[in-house]
Amino acid sequence: MLFPADGATGVNPDTHLVLTFHDTPAVGDSGMIRVFNARTGEPVDSLDLSIPAGPTEPRTYGPECDYTKVPYDYTRTTMPTNRDTRPGTPSGTAEPTPPDYQLNIIGGFTDAFHFYPIIVRDSVATIYLHNNMLEYGQTYRVEIDPGVLTLADGSFRGIDGWTFTTKAEAPTQTDTLVVDATGRGDFNTVQGALDYLPDFAERTTVILVRPGDYEELVYVRNKSHVKIKGSGMDCTRVHYANNEVFNPHPLTVKTNEWPGTFPSRRAAFALDNCRDIEVEDITIATDLHGQAEGLLINGERIALRRVHIIGSGDALQANGTIYMEECELDGGGDTILGRGSLFAYRSNFRNDGGPFTWVRNTKGHHGDIFVECTFSTNNGRLADYGRTKSNHGTAYPDAEVVLIDCRVKNIRPEGWSSIGEPTARMLEYNTRDLETGRPVDTSRRHRYSRQLDAVKDAELIKNYRTPAYVLDGWTPTRN
Repeated sequence: MLFPADGATGVNPDTHLVLTFHDTPAVGDSGMIRVFNARTGEPVDSLDLSIPAGPTEPRTYGPECDYTKVPYDYTRTTMPTNRDTRPGTPSGTAEPTPPDYQLNIIGGFTDAFHFYPIIVRDSVATIYLHNNMLEYGQTYRVEIDPGVLTLADGSFRGIDGWTFTTKAEAPTQTDTLVVDATGRGDFNTVQGALDYLPDFAERTTVILVRPGDYEELVYVRNKSHVKIKGSGMDCTRVHYANNEVFNPHPLTVKTNEWPGTFPSRRAAFALDNCRDIEVEDITIATDLHGQAEGLLINGERIALRRVHIIGSGDALQANGTIYMEECELDGGGDTILGRGSLFAYRSNFRNDGGPFTWVRNTKGHHGDIFVECTFSTNNGRLADYGRTKSNHGTAYPDAEVVLIDCRVKNIRPEGWSSIGEPTARMLEYNTRDLETGRPVDTSRRHRYSRQLDAVKDAELIKNYRTPAYVLDGWTPTRN
């Protein structure tokens, strides 16, 4: 069974090509997938299965690899795509991305991402064309070589002559866009809807993501005034198998440390250089272990409501001003990494032991503030609130983590695993046991941390309960 169906019309240009078999197919290591303009015969896109998807072993970085000395340039007048730019074209001060693996420009990031040209789930094989190659109002013909996919009974012998026609034109209404993996919306993919929006729009667009499993790598750059609204954490899931090994930073440029450094490519879903974005009622996850954020944020006034984030290592990277409400977060150690100001309200944080935060905020900016949240592990291992130790010689003397009215389970008696400088603000008030509701014993807390007093610190406690105090004056809408 083919999707889009052979001869289908009204197809969204961001569609994947989906083949459903009677048995589980195996992906071959040779053969081509080709797409042609059916009217002119001109080639439109191709995938070579002899090229590996991406690296599986970590890279070795030399001493010349350092943080960029000039701020990364996000300016652009148009968004580059695979149609007009060679994937791997360097940006910033990076070297070209070598063509040793599959490369795909996503969200205008010309350095490109490694990606899987075919993903098989049970009896379904999904083919991922290069982004933004298909256009509106065109008929396409697909050819698939026999070796691209194989079945145990040898019944698949390739495809020649599969055709479909895309919609005549793009959506004309931009205040609300619908994403539906079945093709019954304005777009099939979350990335397709976000690519359609202009950079830094002044009017808000709501992107409604219908129930479904969206296996796609999402990278969003230079967007503003967008609400991405799923159909519930248990109904709408966006995920991809990505991490630092599969999509590493360049050999010459580090990422993640200072504002303006080279963007990271290791997250399943990234909001990069964005502002005034809301994400609601959705699960965002990575499918790989290692340095692998489910969600990476680099932006201002980003609000997350009822979002379940699943990552490995740094499950959430939070840079900028970020608000979380009624969210769920599952990850490994250093569960939240970042140099931003994060206000989390009534959210639940879980890891498998180790630090929940590695905060890198600078002087004059707040760090991670948690109000009425929970922290726990489900495997019996002990976790801690975080660490602020030096990172290759860089210390964080103004790092800040504050817990107000939180409940905890399996937190080590010291509270923090390491606090590198006595000037760091590691504060706690009214912490209770998650299961019994009783006050926890804080007598063995780290000597650089402090328990707030209900009377002496009443004003400070009140301030930390106020998002605007933490988020540079921004007051997000609260449920």
